[in-house]
Amino acid sequence: MSLLRLNPTLRALTRAVTRPSAPFVTRSILNRAGISSANVIGRHYASNPKPKSCHAKIKHPAPVWEANAVINGNIRNLSHLDFANKYLVLLFFPLNFTFVCPTELIAFSDRIEEFQELNAEVVGVSVDSEYSHLAWSNLPRDQGGISNIRIPLVSDIKKEISTAYGVLFEEKGFAFRGLFIIDDLGLLRVSQIYDTEIGRSVDETLRLIQAIQHANTYGEVCPANWKRGSPAIKPNPRDSKEYFEKQGR
Repeated sequence: MSLLRLNPTLRALTRAVTRPSAPFVTRSILNRAGISSANVIGRHYASNPKPKSCHAKIKHPAPVWEANAVINGNIRNLSHLDFANKYLVLLFFPLNFTFVCPTELIAFSDRIEEFQELNAEVVGVSVDSEYSHLAWSNLPRDQGGISNIRIPLVSDIKKEISTAYGVLFEEKGFAFRGLFIIDDLGLLRVSQIYDTEIGRSVDETLRLIQAIQHANTYGEVCPANWKRGSPAIKPNPRDSKEYFEKQGR
């Protein structure tokens, strides 16, 4: 007999994940059933091997990954599981020893404490080898290097991660500037892809994490240009009037 027929919690979860409010509904179901949401996400990862061509989808579990990385001047294995119960910013960039890339990585690295205060980490990903990452991280900043980099740099030399997240610039063989925010349940909440010539904003990335956390905590939705501490909207026709009436004054 099907497990879904035997277990009402599994049936509820199956229905919940198809809703627009899936992350919030799923949390509620798991809490009522006394099940750790982190364990559920972990089991999802364990039962789903690394995808070869499945692109990332918003409000679905983020594609899993595992690869060598440079961390604090050392090469070691790193995976999505190292960030369980944390928010994760995946920062895809085209290539080492280029021009916009060092400005972005340094900008995120120099403000890593602000991400960590939000229970978040930042990881850079490119198709370069881990040895290229290491060499670049030893090059002084005034020579185009990223010395003293404080975020991990993942080697996606097989291009599997870039493919799974839909950022591979196939004609060139490297990644576009993809920015993905994964929440503490392993769900993809933000997906942005920039052309190679356009650098990204640390301030905006922090704001997005704060908005996600506000929505998760209060069940409200965040309007245009929302910043932490500013009013948000209760997402129903009656209560939303409170926000709109204040804005119209």
